[in-house]
Amino acid sequence: MSVLTRDEAQTRAKLLDVHRYTIALDLTTGDDTFESLTVIRFTTRAEADTFVELKPAELREATLDGHPLDPETLDDNRLPLKSLTAGEHELRIAASMRYSRTGEGMHRFTDPTDGETYVYTQLFMDDVQRVFAAFDQPDLKAVFDLTVTAPDGWSVLANGITTDLGEGRWQAAPTPLISTYLVAVAAGPWHSVRTEHRGLPFGIHCRRSLAPHLDPDADELFEITRQCYDRYHEKFEEPYPFDSYDQAFVPEFNAGAMENPGLVTFRDEFVYRSAVTDTERQTRAMVIAHEMAHMWFGDLVTLRWWDDIWLNESFAEYMGYQTLTEATRFTDTWVDFGVMRKGWGYDADQRPSTHPVAPEAVEDTASALLNFDGISYAKGASALRQLVTWLGEKDFLAGINTHFTRHRFDNATLADFIDSLASATERDVHAWADAWLRTTGVDTLRPVVTRGEEATYTLHVEHKGSRPHRIAVGLYDQDVADEGRHLVLRERLDLDVPQTDSQGPLPIGKRPALLLLNDGDLTYAKVRFDTESFKAVTESLSGLPSPLTRAVVWNALRDAVRDGELPPSAYLEAARAHLPHETDLALVQGVLAFAATYVADRYVTPEERPAALSLLTSLCRDLIRRTEDGDNPGLRLIAVRHHIDVAAHPDTIAAWLADGTVPGGPELDPELRWRVLARLAVLGATDETAIAAELERDPSATGQEGAARCRAALPTQQAKEQAWEAMFTHDNLSNYLFTATAQGFWQPEQADLLRQYVPRYYQDAVALAARRGPAIAVAAGREAFPHYAIDADNLALGRACLNDADPTPALRRRLIDQLDDLGRALRVRQA
Repeated sequence: MSVLTRDEAQTRAKLLDVHRYTIALDLTTGDDTFESLTVIRFTTRAEADTFVELKPAELREATLDGHPLDPETLDDNRLPLKSLTAGEHELRIAASMRYSRTGEGMHRFTDPTDGETYVYTQLFMDDVQRVFAAFDQPDLKAVFDLTVTAPDGWSVLANGITTDLGEGRWQAAPTPLISTYLVAVAAGPWHSVRTEHRGLPFGIHCRRSLAPHLDPDADELFEITRQCYDRYHEKFEEPYPFDSYDQAFVPEFNAGAMENPGLVTFRDEFVYRSAVTDTERQTRAMVIAHEMAHMWFGDLVTLRWWDDIWLNESFAEYMGYQTLTEATRFTDTWVDFGVMRKGWGYDADQRPSTHPVAPEAVEDTASALLNFDGISYAKGASALRQLVTWLGEKDFLAGINTHFTRHRFDNATLADFIDSLASATERDVHAWADAWLRTTGVDTLRPVVTRGEEATYTLHVEHKGSRPHRIAVGLYDQDVADEGRHLVLRERLDLDVPQTDSQGPLPIGKRPALLLLNDGDLTYAKVRFDTESFKAVTESLSGLPSPLTRAVVWNALRDAVRDGELPPSAYLEAARAHLPHETDLALVQGVLAFAATYVADRYVTPEERPAALSLLTSLCRDLIRRTEDGDNPGLRLIAVRHHIDVAAHPDTIAAWLADGTVPGGPELDPELRWRVLARLAVLGATDETAIAAELERDPSATGQEGAARCRAALPTQQAKEQAWEAMFTHDNLSNYLFTATAQGFWQPEQADLLRQYVPRYYQDAVALAARRGPAIAVAAGREAFPHYAIDADNLALGRACLNDADPTPALRRRLIDQLDDLGRALRVRQA
């Protein structure tokens, strides 16, 4: 496929004004394809050649101003438009388009529970071309006028309010000016719940089979939506710019959600079939807040080109967490961001594939797709949080509102945004942007505490990096009343880093037990401890009064392990000592996830791994015992999940499965049953008969994924070969079934059985990515990579693949990241 370059987009934007798309989709023509008729009205400013994009199964007809175009001139995804004269034009294109099974374009899904079929669009970046013909770049905004013909019994959702015209035809209200990638359609026999808020129609929608699980949460979902909507209207002078607000939970969705104006699509795992923790509900609420922020950041004002993707994602990320904290019952969202989200940014920013938050230039759409990572989301949001700390929220919001006024229903660049901020403050925002948005890497802050006269101390911060930071320094003393088990905040001091010569070292009075840099987590930097502070951390971490402070400490320990400065065993010992006393669920979940997935599975040697699993099992057992009174079901659920995941012996969890419950609760719901069965498969303690019986018990889409994961995890040559063929040969797995199979395949307990597949992976993954496209390429690079072959041979094979095999851009980026993580794991083991 020809990817659109930045230069081509700029040339076409100078040539064209696109006014209106009139689109008719017919979804009644079979299981494999649908019909797409598009009429584009546009103006050309001068005589020139250009092209329109589409990826049809068959191009049936194309006419320009009533004159036929030769379908044979379609070159890959480009139909040439030759010798256009200056003035108005009408382009008409009729085509048959393929349904997708990979979440790209028009995805089609048949629910195994009841046989009902659903379709929905995901048109991000360049996938609109899989649904209708378009001048596909974000700065050629237009009005979209859509009709859909759907099977009987279906309803149709779109960006605007839809009207049932009868006989299966649905008409969507014309949109305001929006970009091509934001057009959305979702059709099927949806279960819908509707309400109204401040005169605006609200709706939530899901598959019929999920109705019993959506309905109990409908009030909560609408409440979060209303609270965020109202808070954004307090922050933003520009009102919500569309005619309705629908939220559709759709199957096999590749992202967390997509900000289509008026019709946000979410992965339908957010409709909970099984028990979840309050932190998971908070995550769902944050995604709702994030996507609603996009209605302004991204939809009302849209980036001009993909180098400014941070203007969409960083802002929605920051606003999502901040608004949730301000407007809802979830008041500790920054703890979850710190311990679960921020590490995503730190990790991405230390790999060879790092890039600035706002790159100088993204040459084409294939390159742009690679930048949807922890830098554009977590690092960018952290940078904005630091900007608000430095600038003040009043000036920050004033600058944002200026930006909306200047660029409503238009496109904008980083320079435009910085100019808007600069109009609201006398601070040098341009210099801040250069330091924070145009640079790469993570700064490191290290305290140097010096004793002065009369037992008073001063602080100097060693700063490795280039960015300015405004941080808080927490001074904590031991609480003598409880023999030092708790730490008490004496004072929190503001400090600018780097410290100027005129400032000199910061006086801190008597020596604190713990001196914590970046207390409150207001900047984006790794922090270290001086010797005495580290001793206080190991003894009293769980006794720190604020969960956000504890998140900063846990992140510092995590970073020290990854950098080879702290033994992995020390992290496990800190978890063993302090998690039994932790009260914040996000912290428990985040620490256990890192301890199991990275420390036990990758950073300790195979010889050390049994001891690591034993420690984690003991820790989870303590948490289960602590929650026997039923007062903290969320903590108990986390402990039970992780106890299952780290079980080295099958007896206990097999008994849970046989009894259908953990002694004292919880009962095993579908998620826990599949989780137990997957671990039993890894341990060789179950078989195909048991998996088939469980699938009969739970034939849902999630059950199908659970069965695929379990089958791939069985420790037999036959099971592994069948899973490998399913992933890399047959090409009929959906995106979700591919991911589930890949998750089951590689297991550290099965190293000898899997050794032969490591060299096969690189050859087969390259071919697969070339055949099946970016979504499967990402899954192949992320989930199907041999994570647990932590050895020099795997590293050499991967580097040879990058040098010699020419993987697609999506796979190449994933391989670069995976190989860097593999090299880091080897260095941690050696350290």
